[in-house]
Amino acid sequence: MAKQGSGSILQFAPLQSSVDEGFWHRLSSLKLNKFGIDDSPIPISGFYAPCSHPQVSNHLTLLAESLPSDSNDESTMPPVIRGNRNRCSVPGILYNTNTMEGFHALYKQGLLKAEAMKIWEDIHSGKAVEDCAVLSRVLLISFADLKKWNFHYWFAFPALALDPSATLVDLRPASQWFTLEEAESVSAACNEWRNSSVTADVPFFLVSIDSDSHAAVKHLKDLEACQRDGQKLLFAFYDPCHLPNNPGWPLRNFLALISARWNLKTVRFLCYREIRGFADLNLSLVGEALITVQQGWREQQCVPNAVGWELNKGRKVPRCINLAKSMDPTRLAISAADLNLKLMRWRALPSLNLEILFSLKCLLLGAGTLGCQVARMLMAWGVRKITLLDNGRVAMSNPLRQSLYTLDDCLNGGDFKATAAVRSLQRIFPAVEAEGIVMAIPMPGHPVSSQEEKSVLEDCKRLNDLIDSHDVIFLLTDTRESRWLPTLLCANSNKITITAALGFDSFLVMRHGPGPFNSIPNLKAETENSLAAGMDNLALTNTDGQHRLGCYFCNDVVAPTDSTSNRTLDQQCTVTRPGLAPIASALAVELLVGILHHPNGIFAEAEIANSSSGGNFELPLGILPHQIRGSLPHFQQMTLLGHSSNSCTACCSTVVSEYRKRGMQFILQAINHPTYLEDVTGLTELMRSANSFQLDWDDDIEVADDECVEL
Repeated sequence: MAKQGSGSILQFAPLQSSVDEGFWHRLSSLKLNKFGIDDSPIPISGFYAPCSHPQVSNHLTLLAESLPSDSNDESTMPPVIRGNRNRCSVPGILYNTNTMEGFHALYKQGLLKAEAMKIWEDIHSGKAVEDCAVLSRVLLISFADLKKWNFHYWFAFPALALDPSATLVDLRPASQWFTLEEAESVSAACNEWRNSSVTADVPFFLVSIDSDSHAAVKHLKDLEACQRDGQKLLFAFYDPCHLPNNPGWPLRNFLALISARWNLKTVRFLCYREIRGFADLNLSLVGEALITVQQGWREQQCVPNAVGWELNKGRKVPRCINLAKSMDPTRLAISAADLNLKLMRWRALPSLNLEILFSLKCLLLGAGTLGCQVARMLMAWGVRKITLLDNGRVAMSNPLRQSLYTLDDCLNGGDFKATAAVRSLQRIFPAVEAEGIVMAIPMPGHPVSSQEEKSVLEDCKRLNDLIDSHDVIFLLTDTRESRWLPTLLCANSNKITITAALGFDSFLVMRHGPGPFNSIPNLKAETENSLAAGMDNLALTNTDGQHRLGCYFCNDVVAPTDSTSNRTLDQQCTVTRPGLAPIASALAVELLVGILHHPNGIFAEAEIANSSSGGNFELPLGILPHQIRGSLPHFQQMTLLGHSSNSCTACCSTVVSEYRKRGMQFILQAINHPTYLEDVTGLTELMRSANSFQLDWDDDIEVADDECVEL
């Protein structure tokens, strides 16, 4: 190659950026989970390496590890791993704005000047000599649109401008500048430098060649030892550029250091490049430049002008990348589903515990109108593990009101609701862990023959196992008696239980109180197989001795019995106003979220809207009622409180004790003998006493026609 330069201005090849997809994913995670609306500068680390191809330059790259970890520790600096020959670390800063308008409004020249000042201060303090990695810096401004997965960004590589510019005297391939002996020695010395874990990623260094053509590579701080008579001295750097006529961008700040620190007027430099991991002196360049800066330029208080904003196709405009198409659809669905929940924690609900919701296991008994709506509401709150139990099939009348079914589910006699609902949930959200159980719930008042006893008892045991393996049970069936066995099993296991029930134009949503035997000395052992990690902080002991809340059956004075026989068509179908189920389902799920975020969990006292007493806690989700009853004709909703009954056929201590003593035989007797539960709980005696009670009227008292007696 012919000699280049001869008095022309030294021109540098701009550094080019490359951003790994993992960087944007890590930034998205940090933005949602850690930073929120905090737009403070974020420290980052970029990486580059010397050019290793004669036709391709190396870029400065940002990876996932360029950002701080998303843990909650105090350290905000990204980890720097030294000794990697392919990753010379470049410190930097990221300004990620909350809005597109904020991105455009950033004072870009001011930000660039601030980063250049850091380099200038490091030069004058001597830090750049001790740790030459700080001679290069990276500045990144960005806006992350996490709804569309668009990332707008702009890089700058701050460089101090010499005034006047350096003059190029000579620039040629290194193989033409060295003698054969010198070239061989320089190559060996550089390879040794590159292969050492101590110096492999040190991007600026000195190359000295003595009179015997022996080359040595030294740190910048060893400059004085290298400045001996008869020695050739070159200021060397890892050059990411491949161009034969231009040195790379890192030389700019290197020349500023040489001029400001050592006041040298003539500088010989080596642009180190390599092929297949070894020094290549045909690709590497050696040049000579003259530096004649103005008087006062070297003073620390006179910060030189800064340049370095990266061009986008020759224009000074930001870049934009969309990752939606390149992402796995399931992963994209998870990110989109979690977005609204994580945004809640930015301002509206910082205390939202997503870990509890993500790990929660919910069992939905009933996959009809209520079950479909509750399942979707649970997924909207981030619940991933849902089991639906139902033995019915999808009928032609179902899809309009039961939102998980379509016409295809009704064909050929109809698919089982439990399995069809699971398919639908997985289509809506592929990451959901849904399971469908086709099974009938044994019910009191529905006697079974001796031939059916074994099958019914197996169903009872299976239901008990399902309840034990889940954290929350929703009672969403359409008959009263089908809720009895789950209520008993939940009271025995002390599970969070939510009931939703519909009338034609009214609804009931309630949470069941804890079971009658809820003194649990070892909470961790009790919960380790159900709700791990997140649920451990929910209180499961009654500390104030308050009367426990009642269940769905606590206000009844009769045992549940057969309500399905001898019914007309309108009684066989769940005839309700269409808007009722979505309202009740939403309230049921919101009630659950309130329980999970209450310090006392299932033992939380009931609060009533507009109650003068208020609650004991400042809860961001509001009050936590026991019962919510709604009426569509009046567009009214009220919160009620009902304590547990000592004669309840489902949750009183007598019934639970009998179940613990006799197990499945107790359940079988309750199923086959309608009055058995009333006898056990004392309701039979109570009704007998009520029937024998007579009012004594005083016949001597005359009551006028317009008077009334209030009983």
